[in-house]
Amino acid sequence: MLKKAAITFLIVLFFPFFFSMMAIADTAPLQVSAKSAILINADDGRILYAKNENERRPMASTTKIMTALITLETAAVNNKVVTITDKMVRVEGSSMGLRPGDKLSLRALAEGMLLVSGNDAANSAAIAISGSDQAFAVLMNKRAKELNMTNTHFVTPSGLDDENHYTTAKDLAILAAAAMHNPDFAEIASQKVMAVQFVNPDQTRKLKNHNKLLSMYDGCIGVKTGFTKKSGRCLVSSAQRNGVNLIAVTLNDPDDWKDHQKLLDYGFSKLTGYKIDDSSYAVKIPIVGGGADSVVVHGCKGNDIAVEYSDVSGIKRTVELSSFLYAPVEEGQTVGCIRYTLNTQTLATTDLVAAATVAQEKTDKNIFQKWMEWLKNLF
Repeated sequence: MLKKAAITFLIVLFFPFFFSMMAIADTAPLQVSAKSAILINADDGRILYAKNENERRPMASTTKIMTALITLETAAVNNKVVTITDKMVRVEGSSMGLRPGDKLSLRALAEGMLLVSGNDAANSAAIAISGSDQAFAVLMNKRAKELNMTNTHFVTPSGLDDENHYTTAKDLAILAAAAMHNPDFAEIASQKVMAVQFVNPDQTRKLKNHNKLLSMYDGCIGVKTGFTKKSGRCLVSSAQRNGVNLIAVTLNDPDDWKDHQKLLDYGFSKLTGYKIDDSSYAVKIPIVGGGADSVVVHGCKGNDIAVEYSDVSGIKRTVELSSFLYAPVEEGQTVGCIRYTLNTQTLATTDLVAAATVAQEKTDKNIFQKWMEWLKNLF
């Protein structure tokens, strides 16, 4: 039930953003070598740069973003220990070195996927969770649909080539943004080196992340590399600076390390962080029909947003709060909001909440007396 609730939360969080992904990119002279590419603001899905972003292409091991996300969501409910079988490791390509008889947790398998792109780790997790690669692919495609990845279809958990295994740069950006909002995924994807714990044999193995951008680019916090001869070099990256969170994707890119640095630099040159914090706001509001004449209403801290530098001066902050409240009022009750807008678009809101409980007045006063008393308290 907990897993289902967490997945539902992510769907609600991301569906409205990415269903209506809108480009704010201009015709900047930004050139990349990739066949397909995209750069988005990870917080709201705005497209800052795009090149053939809706063309279907093989994705290689960037597939493991989905595999690891599902694995970690499962582990959050039950981080069971998996006994590795011959069937699980009978897969070609990159490996974290698993052998039949090894025992390790689902989370450890996710670490092997995200750091050294272990096909054996992806295959093992898929079989442990769903019984087979095929059944796990059904789960992957179900999740892709939930995230509105409309041009993606999964066949394998590892990303080995198959004509029916494809995605787009835009869909991968949607997936990466959702994955990076999972705390366990984000923690693992950001690590340059990790010591992965095995249950049997009882040892730790040091794994080095294949994502060189973690060392090459200031602020890089993930996410995944990929390569096959058919797909070419694939890379999904995430970087964070001064309240701005970016996701970049390139597919079939012979110069991906350099291109991602160019894309991320471009994004940070366009956007700046804008703080949303109304925790210092407080005002006393009259109460009608209560055991007290008034109640203090205070603001809250919101989530910071990223906006274009040129838009900062146009952001309008509006307090939306009634001039009086009717009792009863509960402590912590939301009674209004502070809204941040740009032109007619709402960028963010914070709640205005009551600082105390005010019970309904128990009195025999008639309605006229109550109104007269309330009017008196206004002056």
